[in-house]
Amino acid sequence: MRQRRSFLAIAVACAVLTAGVAWAQSATEVDAALKAAYDRYKALKEGANADYIPALAKVDPSIYGIALVTVDGKVHTAGDIRSEVSIQSISKVFTLAKVIEEQGPEAIASTIGVDATGMRFNSIVAVEMAQKGLGGPEMNSLVNPGAISTTSMLKGKTRSEIWTGLLGFYSEFAGRPLSVNQEVFKSEAETNQRNQAIGMLMYAYGYIKANPQQATDIYTEQCSVSVNAKDLATMAATLANAGKNPVTGKQVMQAVYVPNVLAVMATAGLYDDSGKWLFRTGLPGKSGVGGGLIAVSPGRFGIAVVSPPLDEAGNSVRAQKAIADISNALGGNPYAARPK
Repeated sequence: MRQRRSFLAIAVACAVLTAGVAWAQSATEVDAALKAAYDRYKALKEGANADYIPALAKVDPSIYGIALVTVDGKVHTAGDIRSEVSIQSISKVFTLAKVIEEQGPEAIASTIGVDATGMRFNSIVAVEMAQKGLGGPEMNSLVNPGAISTTSMLKGKTRSEIWTGLLGFYSEFAGRPLSVNQEVFKSEAETNQRNQAIGMLMYAYGYIKANPQQATDIYTEQCSVSVNAKDLATMAATLANAGKNPVTGKQVMQAVYVPNVLAVMATAGLYDDSGKWLFRTGLPGKSGVGGGLIAVSPGRFGIAVVSPPLDEAGNSVRAQKAIADISNALGGNPYAARPK
């Protein structure tokens, strides 16, 4: 099982490295694909807001916005791209990117791991299995134990220095200064006892080297950053564009490290349904229980949808359907054969 997942991660990385073929879709075609998906799913009533964090239950479930940003910096939108939601677990992607940028990919691969767990995002069973020698570090930075541990690895002498650097990194990906939704941060901090316990467990087992309470607190704050669909699409497009923000022109992270990030997204980005998502779209993606979903078509575009109602796995219902339709219409799947 572990070997199969490792091969999958390698295959995804290879696809990302070779996906930079020409992508020639007109602006009219892109706009038409977004409009068609928006219209098709705007009346959809499936799913429900996350309610285990009280502030998320209060978010307007009718928010529905789509944004696609191409690697040459063109921005296409449909629906509500102004309303903001909390980034939640999508933040894990960019914290992972920052740690890899600071310390290299082996710092993650040799400590936390990069395999999909096959378990719930907040499960501790995979941690226990790793400790008992039942398959090694079956974790990754996109599930909570691995994510809190990844946050603990960020460089900085003080909490303030760590947080300022992290929020600045997120903002460079988004192309504008981002901020924290304080109501969500407070609500999440008051109800994150399980994550606090996970942080302590990861400290007890040596994955977190010091100050697990601080790591959990920063992790909680990073999940509370406010974003809209355009922000998320720009962040995804920066990954699609080899780490260079296509809107601002800033090289946010080294291109050589982008495939490592996308490989983990592909194998573990949509919780328990990551395999189903990859099967349908071929796109590295990441969801958040705030209702956002990003996906990356390497060398082509980044796309995001914000729509709070979630399915049982914790992924936005509308977002999955809309992104799959748009990507299929525009030839976004990096695994798809293209005639020469």
